[in-house]
Amino acid sequence: MINKQFYLFYFSCVKIFKMKAFIFSLFISITFLACSESDTKKSEKEKDSYEATKESLQDKEKKNPQNFLIVTGNNRNNLVGQTVVKGTITNKASVATYKDVDVKLDFYSKTKTLLETDKEIVYEVIGPGVSKNFKTKYFAPKGTDSVALSVTAAKIVE
Repeated sequence: MINKQFYLFYFSCVKIFKMKAFIFSLFISITFLACSESDTKKSEKEKDSYEATKESLQDKEKKNPQNFLIVTGNNRNNLVGQTVVKGTITNKASVATYKDVDVKLDFYSKTKTLLETDKEIVYEVIGPGVSKNFKTKYFAPKGTDSVALSVTAAKIVE
């Protein structure tokens, strides 16, 4: 009789243990699935947010290329009497690529009087973070002491 009760008790304990193990594994599985779904949704939201920010940034960069293109340079006179202007255009944009950059050249006297303004188009493709060099020659007006460079426009590479 004791052996029978012992076996009944033993088998009921085994059943309870198996049930607890099953419930525990079910709980772990549900938790894992719930976490992985939220991670997937979170990464999708982050990707969507990144794409929206990227598009917004691209719109700003398209509308105002002169805010993202920086021109620097210097000038000298050659033997023929021309003013040689060497410059570098740097694209500070994060997304936009520009081409055919309009550069305005302002020729100034020693007293900083504006003598003449010319326009030069630099036919280069300038990607984000890229710098391109250019060189141009002008017969500058008499009395030219310095040349100021500025970007006025550029085309967007689609």
